[in-house]
Amino acid sequence: MAAVLPAKLAKVNRQPRPDPTLVMSSIALAMLGLVMVCSTSISIAESHGVGPLYFLNRHAFFLLLGSVAAAMIWFVPLRTMERFSPLMAFAAFGLLLLVFVPGIGVRINGARRWINLGVSTFQVVELVKLFVIMYVAGYLVRHQQSVQTSLSGIIKPLAVVTVLVGLLLMQPDFGGSVLLIGIVVGMLWLGGASAGRLAGIGLIALPLLVVVAQLEAYRLKRLTTFLNPWADPFNDGFQLTQALIAIGRGEWFGVGLGDSVQKLFYLPEAHTDFIVAVIAEELGFAGLVVVIGLFAVLAGRAFRLGLAAYEADKVYAGSVAYGIGLWISLQAGVSIGVNLGVLPTKGLTLPFVSSGGSSVLMSCIAVGVLIRIAREMDYPEPASRKRSPNKAGQP
Repeated sequence: MAAVLPAKLAKVNRQPRPDPTLVMSSIALAMLGLVMVCSTSISIAESHGVGPLYFLNRHAFFLLLGSVAAAMIWFVPLRTMERFSPLMAFAAFGLLLLVFVPGIGVRINGARRWINLGVSTFQVVELVKLFVIMYVAGYLVRHQQSVQTSLSGIIKPLAVVTVLVGLLLMQPDFGGSVLLIGIVVGMLWLGGASAGRLAGIGLIALPLLVVVAQLEAYRLKRLTTFLNPWADPFNDGFQLTQALIAIGRGEWFGVGLGDSVQKLFYLPEAHTDFIVAVIAEELGFAGLVVVIGLFAVLAGRAFRLGLAAYEADKVYAGSVAYGIGLWISLQAGVSIGVNLGVLPTKGLTLPFVSSGGSSVLMSCIAVGVLIRIAREMDYPEPASRKRSPNKAGQP
């Protein structure tokens, strides 16, 4: 008994540490991103007349900013996030409306997806993803029984995401819309919603998605071109054929870091949407397996946290962890699938790795939330500090 008591006291007095799996996998992806952004963006930056390291410096700045934000989240209790979760849907709605406000919204390549922050632009859908995850997680806490037993419990959050998707399609952002739907449906299913009911709603909504895809000619071309990009390799199939050439050149172990030919103005968006193709060319199949493995470790840890939280009856923590795990895994899977030619072209970046500001920043913040969840799972909050549960009447 005397030997057991000091051990228990040592455990109680031990200071919380960030989850090593989340930290190390995120750092590995971030370091890979820095290397590959440097490799892919030098020629692009010089063609824009902004200096060879412009995109690398920008990427590093947002990575540093995101790391600081993630560190700050370490001190934010989950109960605070849950308290404001009902407002997250309104915040997401407001953000998506801002892109249409003259002087605030910014149009780039024909799309209005960004707002002007003065020193930089910000793609609002990246923050909307996190807000929607937190809103749905709060909804599952307040209406878990309804979600599990009735159709109306499922329809309410889906109605909210439908409104948000409508605003995304007006930007237009079809890829972001599909990703948001996938995250919400996945969260509802993991939260106990009937797979049959979700499938029934999906069958009803599928014709509408097909109609939306056909409204814009470029969307229809993307959906059909990936089936046979070689039919028009110098026009509609140009991006995918160049990506496939890059992947083929890489073979097993790549042509060597920095030695890609396709990134030299052959492969469009080599530092953003098609960075996976350059990774495959320079680092080969082995490098691509490492990238997929790192995302599997990161997303797998998020899902394990979600499962552990649900088993401990921490529904909000578990739902947020599931949502972020779905976000990371789906976005990474779509980005890799697009580069490999198994999915239609979408404007989705590879989290942590693709050059960018908004995506890198929000990826860091999302991992910061996961680290906070892991902390509270290891060091539960004292009962005296917990707030009272939400009233059943809250939306």
